[in-house]
Amino acid sequence: MAARAGVEIERKFLVAADPDDAAAVSPEPIRQGYVAVAPDRSELRVRAIGNAFRLTVKSGSGQVRAEHEIDIGAALFDELWALTEGRRIEKERLRIPYGAVTIELDVYGGALAGLRVAEVEFDSAEAAAAFEPPPWFGDDVTDDPAYRNQSLASASSPPIRPTQTGDR
Repeated sequence: MAARAGVEIERKFLVAADPDDAAAVSPEPIRQGYVAVAPDRSELRVRAIGNAFRLTVKSGSGQVRAEHEIDIGAALFDELWALTEGRRIEKERLRIPYGAVTIELDVYGGALAGLRVAEVEFDSAEAAAAFEPPPWFGDDVTDDPAYRNQSLASASSPPIRPTQTGDR
């Protein structure tokens, strides 16, 4: 089993519609469920991307968070998935190259159908602060707890923002 530990530096943006070049990218279906979410918003989740399965622990909030991941087998995923009832999301992820970074555009399904969120990971807080989003990005929701996947997993519908028009 492969394990990864470190710090995740990420910004998150709403997206009103897919960019023109999104059709050229093959989407990855993702199933993600939360086994536990602590009062401090630390989380234990499982995720399936195709035939790859991961167990992840995240802590912290906002742009910089601690993240520990381990690859797990399908049987353990299935056991843990059963514990995530009521705290799941389904989405398709499109990985779109953009300069020195890759934009991960998540298109949600199920109860969150219609929600599109772009995430961009960075090597440093300075790179994150210097990032100039493309024109198709909307509001920066990095620090909005309503747009954390753990919050979305329990939502009965996508959160709505008054400025959710694609304009910044």
